[in-house]
Amino acid sequence: MIYNRSDSTARLSGESENSAESASKRLMQEMSFRRMAQSGSQGGATMELVTGGAGFIGSHLVDALVAQGKSVRVLDNFSSGREEFLAHHNGRSEVEIVKADLLDFDSLKAAMEGIDTVHHLAANPDIRLGTEVTDTDLRQGTVATYNVLEAMRHAGVERISFSSSSAIYGEASVMPTPETYGPVKPISLYGASKLASEALITAWCGTFGAKAWIHRFANIVGPRGTHGVIFDFIHKLKRDPSRLEVLGNGLQEKSYMSAEDCVRAMVHLVDQVDENVNLYNLGTGDTCSVRRIAEIVVEESGFDNVSIEYTGGDRGWAGDVPKTSLEVGYLFSTGFVPNMQSEDAIRHTARALIQEIGL
Repeated sequence: MIYNRSDSTARLSGESENSAESASKRLMQEMSFRRMAQSGSQGGATMELVTGGAGFIGSHLVDALVAQGKSVRVLDNFSSGREEFLAHHNGRSEVEIVKADLLDFDSLKAAMEGIDTVHHLAANPDIRLGTEVTDTDLRQGTVATYNVLEAMRHAGVERISFSSSSAIYGEASVMPTPETYGPVKPISLYGASKLASEALITAWCGTFGAKAWIHRFANIVGPRGTHGVIFDFIHKLKRDPSRLEVLGNGLQEKSYMSAEDCVRAMVHLVDQVDENVNLYNLGTGDTCSVRRIAEIVVEESGFDNVSIEYTGGDRGWAGDVPKTSLEVGYLFSTGFVPNMQSEDAIRHTARALIQEIGL
């Protein structure tokens, strides 16, 4: 069941209503939500909150937590998340879905009731968008993370698992790049927001005694993807099966990880490591070029005689990092082993998205 917190929560602006009547309405909604939350946590069982849980990675994390027998509350404004990503949980008492925005602090505080651990994944999912609307990552990333932490403090929730990114490293001079690399100099607003969010989280741990797991993701790919290079290539081929335009020279090379492996690693680390701040790169230890991704997508499309054309330059867009490679020995030392390497994850994703998008 989806609980709508207010009409305003679906807007990214997070604008609040000002009238006394609206304030009274919000109070009644909050009381109603609390009753629903309490009924969803009968017997004193704790729940885990997944912000952005209707999104690409978030919905996979919900699946993984439910498979572990956890009760999960999803909080999502559905700006990029989709109801169909969670439709297979309809009717399950262990999953609550709350439509709300992290910029609506009252809704966020109410959603914290009965929560043991917060998995904070909600953010702008598209690095390129930040170059067009420059406060996107500030509001949806940094400010939203502050709101999550402050709502946790109000509710007495002490555990947060955060989806950071390899984008915080910028154009690193050391590859594979370890967690200890520095100084980190992100070159995208998205990366800057993730780094600022990491700093807020570690400060919260030091000041208020919270415990954090910070996951610096490689490029995550898989079914339900709504953006990214594989998604873009499939849509381009759908428009014109005779040619595929690739931004840049195709030599951009990055680490890729399947969504299934990503959320499995997140859950594994929360279960297995227990420092006050636990910071890990999440990846597979290998890389794949954009040129090879284009070839794989064309192979899986079934189209013949596709001309792959490159726009030139060493990066696809402003803020794109031409090469990333993450050192993942720290992750592997905990006993985690990915099921797929980069190329396997890319091919698996291409097949899934071709089915979802339709070619």
